[in-house]
Amino acid sequence: MTKNLNYVTYQTFPAQTANSLQTISNIKYLIKNGVTVNLYFPLREKQSSADIKSLQDFYKFTETFNSFGVKHPYPHGKIKFIQKLWFHISHILWSKKLIKTSFKNDRDSYFFTRSDWIAYFLANQGSKVIFECHQTSKVRNFVIKKIGMLENVKFIFLNENLYKNYKEVNQSIVLHNAADSDLLSINSNKKENSIVFLGNTHRFNQSRGIGQIISWWSDTELRENYTLEIIGGSTKDCVNLKNEIHELKLSNIIKASPWVDRKIAAKKLSEATFGLLINTPDNDHSYLYTSPLKYFEYLYCGLSVIAVDFPSHRTLPINEKVSFFENGNKESFINSLNNAKKNIPLSKDQLYITSLDYRAKKLIEFIFSTPGGI
Repeated sequence: MTKNLNYVTYQTFPAQTANSLQTISNIKYLIKNGVTVNLYFPLREKQSSADIKSLQDFYKFTETFNSFGVKHPYPHGKIKFIQKLWFHISHILWSKKLIKTSFKNDRDSYFFTRSDWIAYFLANQGSKVIFECHQTSKVRNFVIKKIGMLENVKFIFLNENLYKNYKEVNQSIVLHNAADSDLLSINSNKKENSIVFLGNTHRFNQSRGIGQIISWWSDTELRENYTLEIIGGSTKDCVNLKNEIHELKLSNIIKASPWVDRKIAAKKLSEATFGLLINTPDNDHSYLYTSPLKYFEYLYCGLSVIAVDFPSHRTLPINEKVSFFENGNKESFINSLNNAKKNIPLSKDQLYITSLDYRAKKLIEFIFSTPGGI
């Protein structure tokens, strides 16, 4: 059976976001496993580009696929007030037009998407849709209620809490994020007691709580025994963090840098001892539903993971390797570091199930052969 897949998204590329990286990484490993992929996305930013060489350079991959940048003559990204409204309006209009002009009544092709409206319009015309669900929203609740029981729709939930939240679906699996084994490796020469945080320091325009973690280095045990490196976020966020670090006289112990090249990030991960998962409980996605890409990258690089004790982190695979700490509790954080030192490295089999190759095989099985059901 020839395996062809149209990956249709309202994300844009290239972009310094975990979601865009997740999309490209999954496409890469689908291709490695024999799937022909066509990527469709909106050209809604000045830097948006469908040039495959530009994408390869930015995301550090060599595989090739058909990349189609679709015009986006809509307000999202152009109007700076009531931005959520313009996002939803633009998303609906772009999705509806794309399907009408490119995929009208296509019931033979397979479509993969994270977009509510792409899934909605394709499902209602009878197309074969695989909808990957990574969080909840009012729009998503509406869309899943409308298409959840259709025979031509399958759902992939990124964690068990999401799966339990959406009961009115006919065909579904739970499949977490995963790590790119081509880029990542375990370095036997690690920097002792070094902690790394990789990723944006803000989410949904809210701090992830990195500032509080930094303030804990006023504690003698942390200051004298551990280093922290924060990698990611905007240049503005990085400047603010550096100012905070400088004011606390911690510049020789705590480092902060904005987004870096994937290969540089991989090298820094391989050298660290501990990987940090931190968020605030103010957002349901962070608290209940996230499946952090960085978690799998930490594991694949042989890091001991320390994580704030949220339900989303408790649902992660191989979570017996995670040392949890209570949100906002410095003593609990220090204890988690001490406990994490006792972690036993992952076996080869455990490493493999954290990889994108394993995830791609599960995706292919579900998309092209599994009749349904979790």
